[in-house]
Amino acid sequence: MNDLTTPQSLQRLECGLTRPDLGARLVAERPGLGEAARQAAVLALFSVQADETILTVLERSHSLRHHAGQIAFPGGGVDPEDASVEDAALREADEEIALRRETVRLLGALPAAHVAVSGFDVTTVVGWWFAPHEVYARDRGEVESVHHIPVSHLVDPDNRRIARHPSGYRGPAFLADDLFIWGLTAHLLDGLLDLAGWSVSWNRARQVEIPARFMRDRSRAEPGTDAATH
Repeated sequence: MNDLTTPQSLQRLECGLTRPDLGARLVAERPGLGEAARQAAVLALFSVQADETILTVLERSHSLRHHAGQIAFPGGGVDPEDASVEDAALREADEEIALRRETVRLLGALPAAHVAVSGFDVTTVVGWWFAPHEVYARDRGEVESVHHIPVSHLVDPDNRRIARHPSGYRGPAFLADDLFIWGLTAHLLDGLLDLAGWSVSWNRARQVEIPARFMRDRSRAEPGTDAATH
């Protein structure tokens, strides 16, 4: 039987998610509209393996009209049959990357962030993946690939940048081997790292253009949005 005591590395994050004031700061630039918006949910999935905390993300299919190629948390719109936003996040993760919900214990959620271009309020649900198993791009129409990134890599100052979009958008970004994380996902991840006490000081003067591979969107979507709204 698995010991479901929250790992020490995730305890501060779990505690922070119980503080509405702290969560509200992370979405202050785009607070949720509530009933006036459609609802969506994404799953920020953390596991702890060999004393390393790891984040699991996906790369969106390159053939999509919206947000093609972007790195994102699993997730999507809340369906009428979903019992809650948490249920929706787990269902979407199952559909997209074959994540078994019984292997995840939810730690909490951030307040919803509104994405004006899509009309969605996006709730970030945070889960501890206590029994990791093989996951893969189950829905090839939505998902190109699945990646597991050590948090130590994400917080390394050498892997932090400010992303520049041709529209003038500026926002946090992460380098992870050949991956480039930007947009709403990077904004939410930046906040989660702070909430968990993992953040390390880095040089915000280091700006970089978003690589074409991760900016394949063929729509006229708002710069800085991502798979959270599909």
